[in-house]
Amino acid sequence: MKRKFLAIAADHRGLELKKKLVRFLKSKRIPVRDFGTFSPESCDYPDYILKAAETIRKKQADRAIAICYTGIGSAIAANKVRGVRAALVQNARQAELSRAHNDSNMLILGSGFVRPAKAKQIVGIWLKTPFEGGRHARRVRKITGYEKRN
Repeated sequence: MKRKFLAIAADHRGLELKKKLVRFLKSKRIPVRDFGTFSPESCDYPDYILKAAETIRKKQADRAIAICYTGIGSAIAANKVRGVRAALVQNARQAELSRAHNDSNMLILGSGFVRPAKAKQIVGIWLKTPFEGGRHARRVRKITGYEKRN
């Protein structure tokens, strides 16, 4: 997969997992741009997650990863950004299907529910799985069409 860079962001509860994933991605020679947070001090996840999501809207990045404790708030926030199809994923099969069937372009992880080894597996599968197209493309077009009209 060719991209300008992979955006990544987390709040304070996702910071440690984000650091591990940044090292993992760099070890795979994947260009990464980290949008924060860089501190364990309490912060608001939208401040960071939305910056990463905006890189997709602006076509600066093809994909992004966001991390907070549950992943729920990050998924809600990211999916408000036009062009983002954020998927909250907790296992390898969900990672695969979020790409193959939904063409997800933003992976959301809950640091309280996905351990680092599992997160690396999920990220690896999510990055290598192509979109199947076909009937799934029709469904994604319906979603993006609605998004453009509203």
